[in-house]
Amino acid sequence: MKRTRLLAVAAGVVLLALCGVLAAAVTAGSPPDTRYYVALGDSLSTGSQPTPLGQGIETHSGYVDDVYSAEQSQFPGLRLVDFGCPGDTTTSLLTGVGNYSLARGLHCDRSNGSQLAAAVAFLRAHHRPGQVPLVTIDIGINDLNRCASLLEPERCLLAGESALEQNLPRILQRLRAAAPRGTVFAAMTLYDTYLGKRYSPDHITATAAESFLSAYRAANRTIAADDAAAAFGTADVADAFDTYNTAQVAWHGTLAPANLVRACSLTWSCSPPPIYHNIHPDNRGYRVIARMYELAIGKLRS
Repeated sequence: MKRTRLLAVAAGVVLLALCGVLAAAVTAGSPPDTRYYVALGDSLSTGSQPTPLGQGIETHSGYVDDVYSAEQSQFPGLRLVDFGCPGDTTTSLLTGVGNYSLARGLHCDRSNGSQLAAAVAFLRAHHRPGQVPLVTIDIGINDLNRCASLLEPERCLLAGESALEQNLPRILQRLRAAAPRGTVFAAMTLYDTYLGKRYSPDHITATAAESFLSAYRAANRTIAADDAAAAFGTADVADAFDTYNTAQVAWHGTLAPANLVRACSLTWSCSPPPIYHNIHPDNRGYRVIARMYELAIGKLRS
């Protein structure tokens, strides 16, 4: 009788211990109530668009907002944390060096030294498995677009391509290393921001236009390769914007390259004054970008 009782007590102790282990396992494996979608990038990530007077403003109609809205249906408690800073290049996002005026004026988060450092600190502080189901980034377009005002942009474009090649792998690797287990990552290829300049008062040359298209092609090869190496999905925005399609198509009673027509229909780059050549997508263009991100992201795990 005594032995039976002792066995019963021992069994109870074991059962309680097992329950404790199981409870701990369930707690450890259970996703937190609040989850975060972390976005990084330049003005595209903040949904920048021009006002009717041509002033650039951040909107709630960007691709990040569209992706966030789509993912909230699966994660009702999802919160958006957007570190994007208009004007950032791969260099300023990585190091905090450069783009000082816009970063100050728009109150970009450069805590710990740069946009990337701020995002990495956030990811490390929210490191429970499943706590950050999604990280997206767009960067590189300003490495090339900053050359658009030059009559002979070739040397500037080569420098931009070189910066992208050096900086992007470091950016992607640091994000992956800092994020919690289960995070899905996605980046994007770039559309040609130079196309609409033929509708601006600036003088452009066919040589410059060819140089920009070639630079964007090279940059997008780099982005796709770096994304694959870091296990980031790639939103192929270049393809969605027909960036490389130079075939002549009918447009407003004349013929024009298909990539130019697509740029004019998805961005503000072919606008009359006072907007002129604004490279940012309109609402439709941002929705197209968001759709490409959603394809790259796939279904997030609950």
